[in-house]
Amino acid sequence: MTKIITTIAAVLLAGTAFAADPSPADLRESALELFKPLPSTTPAVANNPITPDKIALGKALFFDPRMSASGVFSCNSCHNLGTGGDDNLETSIGHGWQKGPRNAPTVFNAVFNIAQFWDGRADDLAAQAKGPVQAGVEMANTPDQVVATLKSMPDYVTWFTASFPGEEDPTTFDNFAKAIEAFEATLITPAPFDAFLNGDDNAMDADQLKGLALFMDKGCSTCHAGVNVGGEGYYPFGLVEKPGAEVLPENDKGRFEVTKTADDSYVFRAAPLRNVAVTAPYFHSGKVWDLKQAVGIMGVSQLGQEINDEEAELIVAFLTSLTGKVPEVTYPILPAETADTPRPSGEVKN
Repeated sequence: MTKIITTIAAVLLAGTAFAADPSPADLRESALELFKPLPSTTPAVANNPITPDKIALGKALFFDPRMSASGVFSCNSCHNLGTGGDDNLETSIGHGWQKGPRNAPTVFNAVFNIAQFWDGRADDLAAQAKGPVQAGVEMANTPDQVVATLKSMPDYVTWFTASFPGEEDPTTFDNFAKAIEAFEATLITPAPFDAFLNGDDNAMDADQLKGLALFMDKGCSTCHAGVNVGGEGYYPFGLVEKPGAEVLPENDKGRFEVTKTADDSYVFRAAPLRNVAVTAPYFHSGKVWDLKQAVGIMGVSQLGQEINDEEAELIVAFLTSLTGKVPEVTYPILPAETADTPRPSGEVKN
């Protein structure tokens, strides 16, 4: 409860430092107190040295639908690198064409999040990679079946041996997840906002700069800050006023399902806003398709403010400056199956 009160106070105290149009230099100085530009190189991840072999293996696993029970769904199915790193659906469609409970977050820049999933139940990308593979409504597979599939293909075994040298049995479910983590850590998308933070006064246009000033002045950056412009903390959705039940379904209590702490009811990880302009629909429910509408909902529910049309349009203009350059990824040629490769099954188990 103390954290909630502190957050409300921070929002209410958001100042009016930008009543007049600030210069790019002044705006940058204020922005750098809240945001960080993306690094120019792949970030390190804990307990998982990133190597070229591991990245290449992780890319193959990310695109390989045989990691699912049906042989239909891959990581890229819900986190499509060609459509913003997500699937542009309200909630993802998975095994047996079942509909998942939440909107799929983008995989781009996910390495910078404090934790993964809307409720933060996975500490890192390796832990996250294990979740969808085993989820009955997503890929519906098992660790043993994944390993059996991998070991049935000699090229995968060779690849794991090169990626995890010195291990007696490197083809494991843990290493499967670590390889995917290594690949996903490379999926960073430098944007005009980064160029601005790094000193380029011409990287953002006038409306984007005005929108940035409003974003900070209104208090949006209380929750959406840091390198990912969000993704660094947990906050109640409906901090000031709860949105309607369609946007905030009563049966999804967010982080409460992880911690079983009453104060975490309807608490979610703040959405990282990089590439938000190309990753509709919005919120964990995926019920809002228009970014300007989403800005308005956040103004009322989180800030207790009615954001007018002009302000919302300027904030949206700023958010477009977070749309980054997607790294070029060539679809991999995957190892060939053998007679020992487990056969796919589309059976839905209750």
